[in-house]
Amino acid sequence: MNEGYASHKEYIERVKDDADARHTEVELALREAFEKFLEVREVEVINFELIDVIVLSEILLQKPQILKPLLILTNLAGRAMSRDLGLSIDTYNPRIDSKVAAAVAGYIKPFLPPFVELPTLTRLDRIEFIDKEIRKNKGAWEKEIVEALARISGLPFKKCKFSQPKYELDAAYPDKGEIEIGIDIKRIEARADIHKRCDEIVNKAQKLRSIYPNSKFGAVLYYPFITEQGNVRARLQSSNIDGVVFASEGHENIDAAIKLLLPQLGINTK
Repeated sequence: MNEGYASHKEYIERVKDDADARHTEVELALREAFEKFLEVREVEVINFELIDVIVLSEILLQKPQILKPLLILTNLAGRAMSRDLGLSIDTYNPRIDSKVAAAVAGYIKPFLPPFVELPTLTRLDRIEFIDKEIRKNKGAWEKEIVEALARISGLPFKKCKFSQPKYELDAAYPDKGEIEIGIDIKRIEARADIHKRCDEIVNKAQKLRSIYPNSKFGAVLYYPFITEQGNVRARLQSSNIDGVVFASEGHENIDAAIKLLLPQLGINTK
């Protein structure tokens, strides 16, 4: 629960009020900014005020593929359903029976707006799908690096958490007990993120070394602005960081980066 609020419900109501105020402000600004270019067009609209929980449940049962766009519209996600309903659902390929459909319908109905234009809803779903695929690619890149670390070093590197509050290492050896080597893997895809991401890495390295003084810490980074990578290295100058390498996409590039990093951490490569 956020500080200053008596309950989570009170906090949610405040967020809704702030969102309504922003909605009014943005709508007015858009109308004024594009006044000369506004057009009125006929468009299909879903009227949620005419749909009760029972009907929505039947619709979800018949067309489970609409669950994701409805969740996007209500600003809910699969994690929220897992937390509040105890349901684990693949929102892009949901398998829904009548019991689950009823629970989900009752959960999302209060959050649905009075209506939504059909093209807007499908557009939101498209944007969310693209974002998901991009994030999935980032996850695949990180996984490939962890696999390369294990393959080239011969050590079973794995993701692990340490300290309290918890810090996460994207790759560590060993992943239980006293950590000897910790590695942070990060994609920095915008110049504006340099300061924040580098500070995160430095703080994590400092925390690891404070708990495990004899440990080694390295970082594998994706930063597409090659001529500016020196700036990133400069920000990561720390007695707690033993090695920093840059890796882009592709097996050969990743392997080359790992072969540069491991000796800096005192590990002989195969």
